[in-house]
Amino acid sequence: MTGTEPTADTPPEATGLRSVDDQLRLLLDAAVRPRPVRVAISEAQGLLCAEEVVAEQALPGFDQAAVDGYAVRSVDVRAAAEEPVQMPVVGEIPAGSRQPRRLQPGQAVKVATGAPLPTLADAVVPAAHTDGGVAKVEVAHAVPSHGYVRRTGEDVQIGDVAVRRGDTIGSAQVGLLAAVGRAKVLVHPRPRVSIISVGDELVDVDRSPAAGQIYDVNSYALAAAARDAGAEVSRVGIVPLDPRRLRETVEGRLLMSEVVVVAGGAGGSIGEEVQAALSDLGDVDTTRVAMHPGSTQAFGRLGPDAVPTFLIPANPMSALVVFEIMVRPLIRAARGTRNPHRRAVQARLLSPITSTPGRRGFLRGQLLRDESNGEYLVQPLGTGGTHLLASLAEANCLINVPEGLTEVAAGEQVRVAFLAQRA
Repeated sequence: MTGTEPTADTPPEATGLRSVDDQLRLLLDAAVRPRPVRVAISEAQGLLCAEEVVAEQALPGFDQAAVDGYAVRSVDVRAAAEEPVQMPVVGEIPAGSRQPRRLQPGQAVKVATGAPLPTLADAVVPAAHTDGGVAKVEVAHAVPSHGYVRRTGEDVQIGDVAVRRGDTIGSAQVGLLAAVGRAKVLVHPRPRVSIISVGDELVDVDRSPAAGQIYDVNSYALAAAARDAGAEVSRVGIVPLDPRRLRETVEGRLLMSEVVVVAGGAGGSIGEEVQAALSDLGDVDTTRVAMHPGSTQAFGRLGPDAVPTFLIPANPMSALVVFEIMVRPLIRAARGTRNPHRRAVQARLLSPITSTPGRRGFLRGQLLRDESNGEYLVQPLGTGGTHLLASLAEANCLINVPEGLTEVAAGEQVRVAFLAQRA
């Protein structure tokens, strides 16, 4: 080993590498959040709410029966705790009735679930607690005041915040918005992400590759990863390594994107050509990050709107890891997500692992749970080869190995980050 070769204890800065954390800070500062838009609540699912939705009406909007039964004054059936009470039935109120009705002392009105209660009624006797009478009803059980009644404002009062700014709008939030009479809601739209693959050797999957050609994996894989991150994705596909065409393609995408990703634009002579082609659009910061795989990467804020633009490796495995560690958090931040990072836990290694000296390793793993004690276990997958895409397809987590470690023994604890969960 020469004096210039890194060791596990060599800090990234001493080797000319930028730390993962420093690179992430730089990238997250560049996140551009699209302006909020008002959409129909049927189109808001999965988006972040951009306003405090204040209820302008109570939910429920009126006292209503919680069960099928008989609306009564609770004081009139108090004696049913000792012996059955008979009452005249003076009418029936179906759900949706708009006809006001007034209950007199000692009377009962048959009601359906959801029906408005007549005036003076403060309780409902479930049908199961009666003989089901039509002209007269025998009540076998007493009910307390407000028993089996959905009271006005019990769920939401006028002036309450129904959905908060920053909440993810799911099915329950859509239902609540509808319940308080909101047809539209202000949301943060999904950031628009354009995915481009660069390379003369690439062919699309609907063609047969000739000698020396390979399928375009990156535009499909990265587009899927961007959708998983919550983006609205445009898969531009393959662009040949022609400076003018590449520049025009990227320039066009900058006008309609919050993030642009160019796979095959980092590292080697091809990376230099790509960066030269884009130099008129803005400065591109080419650096080597203290991570493995995917050390070589570039980033710039290009075009008049300073759109975050990533140049990442051509190798599909490295491209996906760089996307997961660097691009995904920026997309999540652009969505307005409070914590843009994946959930991470400590897990016990089932097999030993090795990592590159002086770099943070991101290794493929299968996360398991010990049912006897709830402990997380992780099985490393494949070897250290960055070309092994199949093992990443089997992985449900990335094992995070700090820069200061080159070997971790079986049984030791490591930090792992969840990948997309399987159905």
